[in-house]
Amino acid sequence: MLTYEPDETFAHRLDPRSKLAVQFGFAATALAHTGPRALLVLSVVTLVALATARVPLGNLLYAYRFAVVVLAIAPLAAAATIGDPWIDLERGRASARASYRVLLILFVSAAYVRSTPVRHSRAAIQRTIPGKPGQLLGIGIALVFRFLPVLRSDMRTIRDAIAARLGTERSVLERASTLGLLGLSRAFDRADRLSLALRARCFAWNPTLPALSFSRLDVPVLGVAVGLALSALL
Repeated sequence: MLTYEPDETFAHRLDPRSKLAVQFGFAATALAHTGPRALLVLSVVTLVALATARVPLGNLLYAYRFAVVVLAIAPLAAAATIGDPWIDLERGRASARASYRVLLILFVSAAYVRSTPVRHSRAAIQRTIPGKPGQLLGIGIALVFRFLPVLRSDMRTIRDAIAARLGTERSVLERASTLGLLGLSRAFDRADRLSLALRARCFAWNPTLPALSFSRLDVPVLGVAVGLALSALL
């Protein structure tokens, strides 16, 4: 799973608010424009984002392997029809373009995740959205980034334990139900421990967050974000 890694890349030196602006602008543009030219331009922007954050392509594909498989199957399922003509190429092409846009959004988000510390993401959100809503959203984002990798590790541990006990010889339904029940139990246990840890550390709604400041490097990035947002509106 992709996580933040300290580095000195161009993306690491940007203010997280600039990167979030590009994220939103890119997603809006990708959903608004579906033509081949737009997809070509968005592909170039995606490659630039991955290069500026030095995201290893192998790690990226491995982290999103399930999403890639689902997005690859979607056009085939969309093109299939019950009865004549059996395969609707137009529906398949439309679904393929939609899947490709989603994949590009995921790849751009990977560049953000690798180049932005969790505390900086929380600071950017809380300082952009005022009041309790911003604090609540910032806390939620921080907990997701920290909690999700732990849950994924628990699920892998449970899966390996099932396989070690010849669980692979059971039916798919039985394995899935066992994995789901044990995963939920472990998630609730983790949540209880997290709640206790937050109370023990005198959890605060508004802690001292890292200072954020725009630099000259952020100017062209903000320009790209504004351009993407305007292209979505136009």
